[in-house]
Amino acid sequence: MLGTDVMGQGATSVSPTVFGDRQFKVDTVFSARPIREDDKMYQVAVWRRIDLREKYNLPLYGSGDTKNNGIISQIYKAIVDDNALEVFGDEDFKQPLSIADFQENYWLAANGDSIFSKNLYYLDFREDFIFDKHHSQVRFDIKYLELVMPSPTNSNAGQKTIAYIRYKDFYNHFKDHPEAKWLNFQNTAKNLTYDQAFDLRLFRSVIRKYTNSDDALVADMVRADNPNPQLQAFLDALEYEYSLLEFESGLWEW
Repeated sequence: MLGTDVMGQGATSVSPTVFGDRQFKVDTVFSARPIREDDKMYQVAVWRRIDLREKYNLPLYGSGDTKNNGIISQIYKAIVDDNALEVFGDEDFKQPLSIADFQENYWLAANGDSIFSKNLYYLDFREDFIFDKHHSQVRFDIKYLELVMPSPTNSNAGQKTIAYIRYKDFYNHFKDHPEAKWLNFQNTAKNLTYDQAFDLRLFRSVIRKYTNSDDALVADMVRADNPNPQLQAFLDALEYEYSLLEFESGLWEW
């Protein structure tokens, strides 16, 4: 993981002249809240999907028919209008996208038809599930967001990746833009900025992939002869979600 080394001062009681004898590598490129690599006792990567149409996620989807105040539209404005977020065509962040390329990916379906922002209802992200031994707590370290065009929106030609965005860039931009909000429809005095909503994990997501030897999606690991592979993939994702919760609970058994 890209990052930098943070210098730490040694104990003067051991060596009064020592300074910077320890180096703590941290991710300063993708992580909004970096964790020292030496503090990670356990770590697995998890890829998740937020379906904005779900009731729990409607505060992120936005209001009205157009959803122009939703998170997808707000990200678009940050990229195109504010030129505040870099976008890439791959998850390794080696293929920068121009604004023109991003707009073409965003607005055009496979058959060339224009689409509406409200029809972009998937927001994927990759995070590390970590046990931080220094603070004795489980942490969720989000690395990037992926804007996805669902297959029905993409003329049923399969889902399409629109762009990848560093989570740190997203987080730092929207914490200073309170007009972009997680909407509390029951109490508008308690609307939150996106950085606050993600810190509090005010969303429901489904696991699409986790660290495995085949680098396979959960759906790809379902047996080919399964009579309902889509349901089985959902159940398998849920089972893995529960295993993470069980891992966290088991930390305090002893």
